Amino acid sequence: MHVLGPEIIFPSIENSDADGLLAVGGDLSPERLLLAYRSGIFPWYEKDQPILWWSPDHRMVLFPQHLKVSKSMRQLFRKEAFKVTYNQDFEAVIQNCAAVKREGQNGTWITDEMISAYIQLHKQGFATSVEVWEGDELVGGLYGIYLKEKQIFCGESMFTKVSNASKYGFISLVEKLKNEGLRLIDCQVYTPHLESLGAYEIHREEFLTYLKS
Repeated sequence: MHVLGPEIIFPSIENSDADGLLAVGGDLSPERLLLAYRSGIFPWYEKDQPILWWSPDHRMVLFPQHLKVSKSMRQLFRKEAFKVTYNQDFEAVIQNCAAVKREGQNGTWITDEMISAYIQLHKQGFATSVEVWEGDELVGGLYGIYLKEKQIFCGESMFTKVSNASKYGFISLVEKLKNEGLRLIDCQVYTPHLESLGAYEIHREEFLTYLKS
C-alpha cells in the first residue's frame, strides 16, 4: 500500500490492489484532486478513515450516444416536469448528496472535508453542479468534476427527493454536454441505476486512453 506524502504525486495505477485501492493519505487540495481525476484516480473513504484513493480495473462509464431515455422519462421532458439549472447552488447540492441515506452504507463518504474541498474546486471552475427544481424547491441534483480539456465529466454523487428528479437532471446534463463535445461520463463504479441509463463497465486501460488523448 502506497502512503502519500506532501508531494503532489500518485503511484502508477497498475499498483492498485484487486479492489482498485491505490494509495492512502495525502490531502484534498485542488492540485492533488485535479491530478487524481486527470490520472483516472478518485478519493473515496468514510469519516474517521484516512483518505483512500482508488482506480478500479473495471470503470463504469456512459458514452453520450448510448444514453437511454425511457418512454416515461420522455413524457416528463415533454411536460417540462422540472426546471434544471447549472451551478446555481453547488453547496446545497453537495450537502443534499451527503445527507442521502444509501442502502448498504453506514453514514456518508461525503465528509465535511470532502465538501470543503469540492466547494473550493467549484469556486475555481472545475466542479459542476446540476440543480433540479419543482417550483422553488430543490428536489434533485448531482455534481462532479468537468475536465473540459478532455471533454470528460467525472460524476461524483446525485440525490433526489422526488421520483425521477435526479435522473431528469442527469439526462439534461448529458444532452447539454453532448452538444459541447462531451466524449464520456465517468460514473466510477457500477450501480443498476446508472446501467438503466446506458452506462456500462470498460477496462481501466481503455478508460485511460480517453484521459491521455
